[in-house]
Amino acid sequence: MTGELGGAVWPEVGGATLLVPVGSTEQHGPHLPLDTDTRIAVAVASRAAAAAGAVVTPPVGFTASGEHEGFPGTISIGHDALAAVLVEIGRSACRWAPRLVFVNGHGGNLPTLPSAVRRLRDEGRDVAWFVCGVPGGDAHAGRSETSILLALDPGSVRLDRAEAGATAPLPELLDALRAGGVVAVSPSGVLGDPTGATAEEGGAMLAAMTSALVAGLRLWAPGRDGRL
Repeated sequence: MTGELGGAVWPEVGGATLLVPVGSTEQHGPHLPLDTDTRIAVAVASRAAAAAGAVVTPPVGFTASGEHEGFPGTISIGHDALAAVLVEIGRSACRWAPRLVFVNGHGGNLPTLPSAVRRLRDEGRDVAWFVCGVPGGDAHAGRSETSILLALDPGSVRLDRAEAGATAPLPELLDALRAGGVVAVSPSGVLGDPTGATAEEGGAMLAAMTSALVAGLRLWAPGRDGRL
């Protein structure tokens, strides 16, 4: 079958490749919803599942977002707990699913996600991971994510509140980020500039990410670290 695991009955899902969206619940500036990363991961996974004949599980929405804890609304379980959750999802699902892919929408989940996948693969399970990203995209709540949310759900974007945040290259911000989190470098929580974001641009990004995931599912040649 293809579609959503939550709406299926058990005789329908045996033998299906599973796509597990992994997002976050964290601030995305004053203009994007807290579940932005989760929405993006779910959208890419759902579209790819329809094209490649896979099944999408409910998303993992509480993950590793400690760098955003200076802002209300952020809920982080940390890297140790995230690793345990991902490993146990993989172990349980792979009792009946031949393949599983974690579809990641939050950069802060790295390197925990690849580490969990390597452990599962070392245990003999056919598991991989995929990153929802586009070349040249900005770091957080900037033009890229704002465009994607405008394509997915324009009513969720508070464009009247959108403003540029820290626009320096991410490598220049890393020391301050590690020391004080995102709030230390951007009082608004934005890393980038959402100015000029459009639904058309977001739709193109979603299409590119979906196509990349579909190609990976059809080829099925994960790298040594399990990345698809």
